[in-house]
Amino acid sequence: MKVMVAVKRVADANVKVGVKSDNTGVDLSNVKMSMNPFDEIAVEEAVRLREAGIATEVIAVSCGVAQCQETLRTALAIGADRAILVESNEDLQPLAVAKLLKALHDKEEPQLVILGKQAIDDDCNQTGQMLAALAGLPQATFASKVSIAGGSATVEREVDGGSEALLLNLPAVVTTDLRLNEPRYVTLPNIMKAKKKPLEIVKPEALGVDVTPRLRTLKVSEPPKRSAGVKVPDAKALVEKLKTEAKAL
Repeated sequence: MKVMVAVKRVADANVKVGVKSDNTGVDLSNVKMSMNPFDEIAVEEAVRLREAGIATEVIAVSCGVAQCQETLRTALAIGADRAILVESNEDLQPLAVAKLLKALHDKEEPQLVILGKQAIDDDCNQTGQMLAALAGLPQATFASKVSIAGGSATVEREVDGGSEALLLNLPAVVTTDLRLNEPRYVTLPNIMKAKKKPLEIVKPEALGVDVTPRLRTLKVSEPPKRSAGVKVPDAKALVEKLKTEAKAL
């Protein structure tokens, strides 16, 4: 069974980012970039399936600028067998990425596609669902447990009322939640081995996909700074203050 995993290059989760002076976007100059944490969980799950003898090959895929090769090398160091980069300098939006992944799915014909449920830079939570719709595949989102047996996948996911289990016929699309697993620590020997693993680079044009942005960002601004608090002498003063603030609203 072949498994395809999509990974995205984003600003590191531990870095505080700011907005550009012209309010056109987030300032990523001199910012540390890493693999999207949810995608790291997806890679870990795919590698565990291969280590369990269920999957035979894990393919890591990324769409974006040339520097995404670094993110793919991280996926290879975790345990992916080979990688594919769809290189483009366009601002790739979820629909464009879904179309690129659909083209790669048609080419590679994996039995399972695993993605992070969302990226921490835009929080769109759309790519997995769009891919499933474009490819006509069953899907399970926010997976907290995945089991593969007999040509089907059983996916447990948390919902408002508790949890539910979905049975999907393969091939299928699964997006990962934080509770699915804890990614392994990437060791130096595996980083060195990853440098020798195959990494293919293709262009969107070669896949027959138009990645022209469909949405335009008008303005990006930081949230307003929190105003200073007010001290009151006692509970009575607090109640009066709350009443005054409520009337002002």
